[in-house]
Amino acid sequence: MEYTTLGSTGMEVSKICLGCMSFGSNAQEDWILGEEGGREIIERAIDLGINFFDTANVYSSGTSEQILGNVLSDYDRDEQVVATKVRFPGATDHRNAAGLSRKTIEQELQHSLDRLGMDTVDLYQIHRWDYDTPIEETLRALDDAVRRNQVRYIGASSMWTHQFQEALHTSDRLALERFQAMQNHYALAYREEEREMLPLCEKEGIGVIPWSPLAHGYFTRPHEEMDATTRGETHDPLYDHPYREGGGIEINERVEELAEEKGVTMAQIALAWHFHKDWVDAPIVGTTSVEHLEQAVEALDIDLSDSDIEYLEDPYEPVEVTTHE
Repeated sequence: MEYTTLGSTGMEVSKICLGCMSFGSNAQEDWILGEEGGREIIERAIDLGINFFDTANVYSSGTSEQILGNVLSDYDRDEQVVATKVRFPGATDHRNAAGLSRKTIEQELQHSLDRLGMDTVDLYQIHRWDYDTPIEETLRALDDAVRRNQVRYIGASSMWTHQFQEALHTSDRLALERFQAMQNHYALAYREEEREMLPLCEKEGIGVIPWSPLAHGYFTRPHEEMDATTRGETHDPLYDHPYREGGGIEINERVEELAEEKGVTMAQIALAWHFHKDWVDAPIVGTTSVEHLEQAVEALDIDLSDSDIEYLEDPYEPVEVTTHE
């Protein structure tokens, strides 16, 4: 495993973050693993040197947090970096279960800590922008959570760059805790973040932990075979994003070609591309397979030349922004 510093926090994290959205209850999605399957993958991740885990209160209505917390309770908590999120309803849905008001943040944070079995979460992230709550309100609540030692660092997720800049400026103006990480959507077939968000993060020393680096599985197999898996048949986000537009089909074919040439999987090529991007700290890799997890770690050793990267990127054309709401 390789490690890096998350933005300007000084906190060292593995260059792969294990995404825990696939752990919970399959009552919502057939491909989600229960506690036994989730434990197997989390324990193998730790064996492989992964120390960075990302979940959310909304994943399987909080069951993902519970599974992660149960497994990590068997290990030295000091060695692990745990991130979770708030914005959407957790275990229960009511008028104040969603949003980024002080009431919602404080309630949902306590629920998340209880499910995780932890006193403090390392990275607490807003899971999108809340148009109904002033950002000052949200930042004051998050700043208080840091001061209470319930949260060590705060982060944000997909939003417009002008919103993120407003949040950073507000923190500076009011002397409040600053967002230290951006969890945004970034993949070979979705590179709109390169226009504004990633340069801003680089300038401000913000850690970048992209979600869905394999484009919801689009880069795990040839594009014409995408419907051959349970997730491909049932996971709507795969079709809600413009992966097949803007040269996406040709990019998929080039990933397949380069994978065959190097004797690796398509997913490994797509992940290796992230590892070659200086502004990416750690892509968030979600998986339901120990084998695929091991392959993701092996991708750290894949060397892509400048010409390889140019070949993969060349067909890309601008696509519609689809991830900020």
